[in-house]
Amino acid sequence: MKRREFASCTAVAAWALAGLTAPARAQGGAPVEGRDFQRVAQPVAVPEGKVDVVEFFGYWCPHCNAFEPVLDAWVHKLPAHVSFRRMPIAFNAAQEPTQRLYFALEALGLVDTLHRKVFTAMHAQRQRLDKDSEISAWAQANGADGAKILDAMKSFSVATKVRQSKQLAEAFRIEGVPTLGIAGRYMTSPSIAGTAERALVVTDALIAQSRKG
Repeated sequence: MKRREFASCTAVAAWALAGLTAPARAQGGAPVEGRDFQRVAQPVAVPEGKVDVVEFFGYWCPHCNAFEPVLDAWVHKLPAHVSFRRMPIAFNAAQEPTQRLYFALEALGLVDTLHRKVFTAMHAQRQRLDKDSEISAWAQANGADGAKILDAMKSFSVATKVRQSKQLAEAFRIEGVPTLGIAGRYMTSPSIAGTAERALVVTDALIAQSRKG
């Protein structure tokens, strides 16, 4: 979902059809720059030691919600030489509460149990998670301590991660989500590659290429 499209229901429906269900592009074949992926104009500094893969996403984004099950299955099969991390971003102030919510869940070790439930609440149950009271009520309903989550959201460490997220998104020149950044040098996404599955095939190929390089 691009900056200009996050309110467009038409764009959401079109992406869901083209990105997840339609065989718009074959899964095989070597990735082609400009068609399956883009090269980052200026390489971005990323953690050393493993091939870094970062997913830029937003809980508010229906595209990210649709991508999450496919991505999650892929993440659970990653080899030891790949480091995967999620990076929530916000294109405006209204999207910042759920950005901070993810970092709070991460700080409290609750990503595995609550990450998918945030997507479910917002996109399946149509719950709003913009206000403290809404987030606290959602947390309590899902067996978590709402007060602790709110405290973490307002902590210095989460504020620092929000700043770092903005810096990383700017370095990659992220204009839409979900987007995968690979080794600080490449980007792909379901919208670029054609389907969610193809985006991950392309990512696998770029991981292998980055490891050789």
